[in-house]
Amino acid sequence: MSKKLIVTDYNFPSLIHEEAAATAENAAFLAANTKTADDVLDVIADADVALVQFAPVGAREIATLRPGATLIRYGVGYDNIDIAAAKEQNVQVAYVPDYCAAEVADHTTALLLSAVRKVVSLDTTTRDGQWSPVAQAAPILSLNETTIGFLGYGRIGSLVKSRLEPFGCRFIVADPYISDEFAETNGFKKVSTAELATLADVVTLHAPLTSDTRHVVGPDFLKAMHSHAIIVNSSRGELIDTQALAASLTAEQIGGAALDVFETEPLEMDHPLRSAPNLLISPHAAWYSSSSIDRLQRLAAEEVGRALRGEPLRCPVPGF
Repeated sequence: MSKKLIVTDYNFPSLIHEEAAATAENAAFLAANTKTADDVLDVIADADVALVQFAPVGAREIATLRPGATLIRYGVGYDNIDIAAAKEQNVQVAYVPDYCAAEVADHTTALLLSAVRKVVSLDTTTRDGQWSPVAQAAPILSLNETTIGFLGYGRIGSLVKSRLEPFGCRFIVADPYISDEFAETNGFKKVSTAELATLADVVTLHAPLTSDTRHVVGPDFLKAMHSHAIIVNSSRGELIDTQALAASLTAEQIGGAALDVFETEPLEMDHPLRSAPNLLISPHAAWYSSSSIDRLQRLAAEEVGRALRGEPLRCPVPGF
């Protein structure tokens, strides 16, 4: 029986890398444009390898794959795949966590610096005819007096830190997976999540979305923050209770926020964040550069080749 590669959904201009990977291993190739779990069920059955972008892949769909199959997620996260069901069915799951690490770190740093220096509000008021830099900008901490708090500290967090180090910032990190020794060696102090909220002038989020981290930034976290503090999120939208954040910004309980990801995307037109003050938003664009899409597809296709040949995967999801 010939092997089969299925692409459940994609929004790329072409699939030349994926088709080449299938051809190199003499595998059948099918590209679909699924949206719902029922759509996925119609195309994924008997696949040896399935490439998944945004489509939901649950236990029912996973059960139709061939024994020993592999799911590969186009991207850094894998929230749309039922990981527990995949383990139960002995289906490998891989992802591409590093295709846009530099781009996300760049965008995060740009959001952070723009929010700290209040670039957008200064631009808006200046265009409106005002010329009152202190009145519009205050308070602003000098960056060499600013404590940057990382909630989660992995590949992208470390890149953000390296970009901020020349500014002379201080760094603290809340991450249960790093040791005090690692923190000290890498130039920051390890703290608890509660301490992070009270100590940081800027909180930048770099944690995975789990049942423990969903809405980790909620009403209690926001109330504990400095009144001048800023939240930056280019990780996962559901790390923040966005209703609570909108209320906190409107009440001027915190100093501001800069967000590239949201609980629901696109952000609803009637969401209170849209009218919240001191907020900088972008449309989940941190991953993008002129080369990142091709890099994502190429790395995913290389993983396809390994899966079809039965070789160890480069980036299995943690726990596999």
